[in-house]
Amino acid sequence: MKTKLLAALAFAVFVSFASFAIQDFTRQTPAASADGLVIVQCPPAVLPPRAEVACTMDAKICPDGTAVGRVPPSCEFAPCPSPGAPPRPPVPPIRRDCATYLAVKNHNVTVTIDNQIARTRVDQTFLNDSTYALEGTYIFPLPDDATISEFSMWVDGKRIEGRVLNKNEARQIYESIVRSQRDPALLEYVGRNAFQARIFPIPPQSGKRVEIEYSQILKAESGLVRYVYPLNTEKFSPKPLKNVSVTASVKSNAAIKAIYSPSHNVSVTRRGEYEARVGYEDANVKPDRDFVLYYSVTQDAIGLNLISYKQTNEDGFFVMLVAPKVEVDARQVIAKDVILVLDVSGSMQGAKIDQAKRALGYILDQLNSNDRFNIIIFSTGTQAYASGLRPASAREDGRNFVSRIRAEGSTDINRALLEAMQMADPSTSLRAERPTIVIFLTDGLPTTGETNAQKIIANVTNNAPKNVRLFTFGVGDDVNTILLDSLAEKLRGASGYVRPNEKIDEIVSAFYAKVSTPVLSDLALDWGGVNVYDVYPYPLPDLFAGTQLVVAGRYRNSGATTITLKGNVNNSPQSFRYGDVTLRASGGGAEYVEASIPRLWATRKIGYLLNEIRLRGESREIVNEIVALAVRYGIVTPYTSFLVDERKDVLTESGRAKIAAEPTKAPAPVSGAGAVQQSIDQSQMRGANVAPAAPTAAPKPGGSGVTTSSAAPVQAVGNKTFLFRNDVWTDTQFDPSKMTTKKIEFGSDAYFALSANNPDWGKYLALGARVIVVLDGVAYEITDTGVGATSPPTPLLTGEGRRGEVTPAPTALPTPPPPGEGRRGAITPTPIHSARVITPSLPSNGASKPDSTMTLLLGGGLLGGALLVTAGVVAFLALRK
Repeated sequence: MKTKLLAALAFAVFVSFASFAIQDFTRQTPAASADGLVIVQCPPAVLPPRAEVACTMDAKICPDGTAVGRVPPSCEFAPCPSPGAPPRPPVPPIRRDCATYLAVKNHNVTVTIDNQIARTRVDQTFLNDSTYALEGTYIFPLPDDATISEFSMWVDGKRIEGRVLNKNEARQIYESIVRSQRDPALLEYVGRNAFQARIFPIPPQSGKRVEIEYSQILKAESGLVRYVYPLNTEKFSPKPLKNVSVTASVKSNAAIKAIYSPSHNVSVTRRGEYEARVGYEDANVKPDRDFVLYYSVTQDAIGLNLISYKQTNEDGFFVMLVAPKVEVDARQVIAKDVILVLDVSGSMQGAKIDQAKRALGYILDQLNSNDRFNIIIFSTGTQAYASGLRPASAREDGRNFVSRIRAEGSTDINRALLEAMQMADPSTSLRAERPTIVIFLTDGLPTTGETNAQKIIANVTNNAPKNVRLFTFGVGDDVNTILLDSLAEKLRGASGYVRPNEKIDEIVSAFYAKVSTPVLSDLALDWGGVNVYDVYPYPLPDLFAGTQLVVAGRYRNSGATTITLKGNVNNSPQSFRYGDVTLRASGGGAEYVEASIPRLWATRKIGYLLNEIRLRGESREIVNEIVALAVRYGIVTPYTSFLVDERKDVLTESGRAKIAAEPTKAPAPVSGAGAVQQSIDQSQMRGANVAPAAPTAAPKPGGSGVTTSSAAPVQAVGNKTFLFRNDVWTDTQFDPSKMTTKKIEFGSDAYFALSANNPDWGKYLALGARVIVVLDGVAYEITDTGVGATSPPTPLLTGEGRRGEVTPAPTALPTPPPPGEGRRGAITPTPIHSARVITPSLPSNGASKPDSTMTLLLGGGLLGGALLVTAGVVAFLALRK
């Protein structure tokens, strides 16, 4: 009996050991790889049927032509068969040539927002360019702070189930992939919930269409509603997207005022007071930022909202949105005078004069009933349609005058504009009652009369009444940009240019549609008890119906205040008070959104400074300021092309001062294609609503040390800017002459503690395996050379920015819940019923050791457990006997 008992126990021990060996064997599958948020499992290579594969003890390589340079699976876990022994069945070797990323063909998003309830529909197509089938797990990072009420998914038209992961579960997945792939890009999404679902096998050389729908309730803060879509996931695609688009329809029971995107240049179509359509579309791009949309709702005649952001120990930044009603009562519309000044010199012959005449006809048609107008045409001399301003009812006669215009003669700009200024200043008291819009259109340089540009500027500005707003249009490239831009700036208008491939009537008509209905002129702002400075645009332009004013600036003291907007309506002073406006003392509502405000402000200020240099000449103080702003916020200018040159020292004060003192290029040209383009570029910077994209792309190493994608040598991340210097992404706030870095080894517990305990820092660590970043006054240096801390010190920042114990690094991905948990439509839908959900675990030593599927792990463990129980029963029966 004892012999039987010992035999049973020995058998149980053997079975238990075998079960663990099986589990260890299954861990040898290759690590998962991620593209966007599609985690792909490389399939094993398939051997030809009935292939006989033998191994040699010396080479330890099976002659099957696959696993070259490594021990194949058939020899790795057991000795090779002895000579003469029957060949072992072939074991498919692990494929090592699996593509790292799945390319994304298109990404189209349709959003419907109805009274703050947003339903988002995502349509993506993933491409498998390999020669073998792939399958994996799709992970979608949810918008921060979003409350998801429903989430559903279809693959090629078939509904499949998945589950919503909380922030901790999602973080464990991200960190596991970072450990195995040594690619930290996914850490950007630390701190967000995520949706996980299985992607069924994608056939080789084909695509898989994935559609997602989810609903969420949008939050409103101080009258502003914010919608965020995580479009930044497409930065993982190795190829540019053929098409990407976001279309949002917004409806509200309260009147919609401002509609603004700080992330993308969007088109906005208003459909009355309560509905609007917003669109963004591009092609052959790799989106690198989330799509953000704000809109405000209020019944006020003019809505005013403010978004602010402030870092510790720095002055704050803000963006203010001012928007009047779309449909304005006729009694509230300011009556205006419109004077059209048209160049009819010989160079305007042909298509240009025909287009200009159509543009004038459009403006005449759009005059409001109480408006007045006149037309001045000029070449060598001048000719006016009437001796004085005529009522809008005379527009038909004005059109007849326009139809008879012929192009001939030279160009006397000085005389034509002086006549327009005199016409805007009649002897009656009407001058003070109504604004005067002068639209000046020319295609050439002054060739007769006064030809000195500076004297023309002085003559016109000295004779212009205060109620004149001058809008200049240069047709073609043979125009004096300094003259046109200076006149528009001094008379509180704007300049525009019609390039040779553009149509005059389309450009001028689109402009006039925006300024045809002024509702408030001579704007001024009273900020209450808040100290505000460096506000752009300056001076503030007039406010027109159906448009909005975006103001960017800085502030010193934070807190609640009352802002008063002042202006004139039909010569009557008006004030609009907005109480309970708060400028934040720190951070922002969603820092990854509001952190873009500093770059937007810097873009506008640099545009203003560059324009000052172009119009008034260079000064060392202005150049120094441009260099400092460009380095801090990563904006390339004619003075800071060195940003992409690693040989330049831009991180120390002495280095920047040396660069600013270097001789500059020759003065910018006054006319020609280059001058026109420079004027357009600087105008766009001064009026930017979105910070510019990063400069030219440069290679970015992937997790295995090979180049897998492209990244700009200048990266703007949140409110920080990083330069690629000596293979390290370096924060421009790091001054090596004054700071010493605190080194942390990439992939260590200390490294993951930074992102786990400070989710907002994940976006900086996502840049790469070698990063220097200044956070809370400490310069952290992430290394991948074996130098640096590996264990997190205690206490560290933890949770939501509190001091305390460090959250331990994850040891395995979360296990999917058993089938049946969760309800359709609930926040946690039914989990995937699949044996191939990829769930790699982490070895205790933190090494990059991949894992197999959860099913195999559970299967091995259950098998061993079952056999162990069986052995125990056998032993028990044996003892009874």
